[in-house]
Amino acid sequence: MNKAFDATARGLRTFVSDVADGFFEITHNGFALVGLAIVFAALALVARPDLRQTGEEQLMGWLQSRKPAPEVTDLEPTAIVRTTAASPGDLPKQQAAVAYWLSKKYSVAAEPLSVLVSEAYSIGKRTKLDPTLILAIMAVESSFNPFAQSHVGAQGLMQVMTRVHGDKYESAGGTLTAFDPVTNMRVGVKVLQECIARAGSLEGGLRYYVGAANLEDDGGYASKVMAEHERLLQVANGRAPSVLPPRTTVRAQPIPVVTPAPAPIKSEEGTGPAKVALLSAVS
Repeated sequence: MNKAFDATARGLRTFVSDVADGFFEITHNGFALVGLAIVFAALALVARPDLRQTGEEQLMGWLQSRKPAPEVTDLEPTAIVRTTAASPGDLPKQQAAVAYWLSKKYSVAAEPLSVLVSEAYSIGKRTKLDPTLILAIMAVESSFNPFAQSHVGAQGLMQVMTRVHGDKYESAGGTLTAFDPVTNMRVGVKVLQECIARAGSLEGGLRYYVGAANLEDDGGYASKVMAEHERLLQVANGRAPSVLPPRTTVRAQPIPVVTPAPAPIKSEEGTGPAKVALLSAVS
């Protein structure tokens, strides 16, 4: 009985030993085959750069497919396309000088101003309007605030009356685009062209633009725009703008004339002259 048990135990040990040896041989040979496969693959990739590039592309495609979808709160990767900003250093020297000067004067970032300056020069070339005039109107109207709105409903950079000129925004997508800086500028220039054509002169067109065509006084609007236009011209031409306001014609003032005092009037009691108030002429 004991001999049978011992024989069975020896048989089991032999079987386990053989299985272990076989597993070791298989894994050893398998790792060796894997190592050889890696070596051959590396040599093939070195010898064939096109295969390496194809493999990298396939690997990147697989990784991208395994990438989780972005969260709803993430910024869109194409947002830069909608950004109305550019580097001033990419502008021509003249335009860059104007952008930097306006940025300093109106405390507005130079990057979005660079887009507006570039667009003003592009529009000016097409419409035969001086680009610095367009920029001067924006400066006086909104100080380059694209979200400005007046108490009468004028909106955007050039303070266009949206409810009056809503049809001009249709091709851009509707009246809400009045707050898009570039769209507002383009519509504003169209309105300005119509005003100049109607008035027959630039100054008259500015009076129409501000809504003072039928008024005796435009509140100094045209003078403000032309003064800023002159300063921007000086900056664009490489000169420092004058600090003093533009020279204006001063009318001669009449010389005050003092009305001579009438003869003394005796008082009823006859004690002496009464006091008489003298009226000085108002110049």
